[in-house]
Amino acid sequence: MARWEPDAHGRLLRAAIDLFAEQGYEATTTAQIAERAGLTRTTLFRLFPDKREILFQGQDALVDLAVEAVRSAPAGASPLEALAAGVSAMTDAHAADRAASAGLARLIAASAELGERASSKRSSITAALQAGLRERCGDARRAGLLADVGVRAYYDGFDAWLAADDGRSLTAVVLEELEDCRAALREVLADRRPARRG
Repeated sequence: MARWEPDAHGRLLRAAIDLFAEQGYEATTTAQIAERAGLTRTTLFRLFPDKREILFQGQDALVDLAVEAVRSAPAGASPLEALAAGVSAMTDAHAADRAASAGLARLIAASAELGERASSKRSSITAALQAGLRERCGDARRAGLLADVGVRAYYDGFDAWLAADDGRSLTAVVLEELEDCRAALREVLADRRPARRG
């Protein structure tokens, strides 16, 4: 593969996923990833600070899409509808490559370092959604609860989409998960039985 070919980000991502799956995250070097992608190490380090960040590329753009969708939801939209718009913006931005997504999920589950980075990513998405929702509804606590529910629906829906392979889009599965979370919250809030004491 010629070193000048386009889509260096995508090539590095595919090379990293393949190599991490073949020989493990810790055993794979940046030089091996660059070589597999047909690029130089200099190009890799110009695009990413380390091999871990290759897997998490595009996070800032994803967060920006979600927050912008929350902000630009119609004026009459409820906070939950604005949240759904933000979550949909994230899922719509994903390439619907189930095999690559499943491979990435396995890699993250197998590596403490990648798991830590994934948790950090989840926290940053939640914080950004909360900030956008706070602008809309003016209530930090309500915005925080909505953001937590939205991010849970996003991740649980993503896992369900990977497992199902039933032809539904990622967005459809995640929005269904969001509605299921909303129904579960209604049930919890309607349950007025006193809590058990130890």
